[in-house]
Amino acid sequence: MVLSHIEYLLNSLEREGVPVVRKKRHTYLTYHGFEESSTYILKNGIVKNSTILQDGREFNISYITKPDVISLLRDEVSKYTDQPFNVRIESEFAEFYKIDRVDFWRLVNADEGLQSYVKEYYRNKLSQNIVHLQRIMMNGKAGAVCAFLYELNTLFGKRLPDRQGTYIDFMVTNEDIAGFCGINSQSSVNRILTSLRQQGVIDIKNHHIIIKDMDYLLDNVAI
Repeated sequence: MVLSHIEYLLNSLEREGVPVVRKKRHTYLTYHGFEESSTYILKNGIVKNSTILQDGREFNISYITKPDVISLLRDEVSKYTDQPFNVRIESEFAEFYKIDRVDFWRLVNADEGLQSYVKEYYRNKLSQNIVHLQRIMMNGKAGAVCAFLYELNTLFGKRLPDRQGTYIDFMVTNEDIAGFCGINSQSSVNRILTSLRQQGVIDIKNHHIIIKDMDYLLDNVAI
C-alpha cells in the first residue's frame, strides 16, 4: 500500500512519539506576529487561518479541514519564528501534533519521504493562495461571495435528497464571509445573501446555507 505524503508525515510523528494537544472551539492556537517555537500539524478538526491587515481588519485565508501543517514553514535553524497567521479552532475541538520546530526540520532533513511532503506542501499552499487572491481581485463583491459559497460546497457540502440542493454542514457567519471575500461590512454580505436567497440560488435554515443553484454560482465567478 502506497501512503500519501500526509499519511507518511502522520505515521512519522506517531513513531517519534510526538505529543498531541487539544483545543476547544473558538480558541486560538497561534496569533499573527507572535513568536512560536513549535510546529503544529492538524490531526483532526477544523481550523481557520487569517491574518491582520494594516488597517487592523482580519483577512481570512482558508479553512483547513484535514490533517496538514497549519502554518507556513519557515527557516530551519531559528528556535523561534513569527507566526504568519491567526489560527482559530472552528469545530467543537481540534487536535494537533506539537513538535519543536528545529526538531521538526531535523526529522524532515533525515527522511526523503518527509522532504517530498514539504515540497508538495509548498506547491499546494502557493496554488491555493493564488486562487484565493484571484477570486477576490477578479470578482466584485457578489462574485467573491459566490466563489466563497462554492468553496464551502467543496469543503462541507452534503447533497440533499430529491434535488433539494446541497447542505453546507458548517455554520459560517456573515463576519467570516466578509473576511474571506475582502468585504468591509457585514451588511454588504447580508444584502448579497438576501439577493441570492430571493433569486432562489440559496436558502438558509437554522443558520446553515443550502445551495440550490450551483450553476448560478459558477456562472457569476470569474477565475
